[in-house]
Amino acid sequence: MTARIYCPAKTAMQSGTAKTGRWLLEFEPARQARSIEPLMGWTSSADTLSQVKLWFDTKEEAIAYATRNGLAYRVEEPRQASRRPMAYSDNFRFDRIGTWTH
Repeated sequence: MTARIYCPAKTAMQSGTAKTGRWLLEFEPARQARSIEPLMGWTSSADTLSQVKLWFDTKEEAIAYATRNGLAYRVEEPRQASRRPMAYSDNFRFDRIGTWTH
């Protein structure tokens, strides 16, 4: 079972960058299909490693943990967000592309 080490992106509810530099080690889902429990109708799985999520401060700590415990892993580097700087006054420029409808 391979582990995936990555730095998750911030959620849609976050406006700041707090807690976005941490690295996450989680196991990839097993090849076994999930089954529906007949009495209650809940979805269940025999794969307990899918529930394990380990947080690390640096990528090197996560890699060291995986190698120390003999885990096969792959590292996904984070992608940087490309932001276009824009001033609020650009909304009211006379040469604005697009129509202003107020």
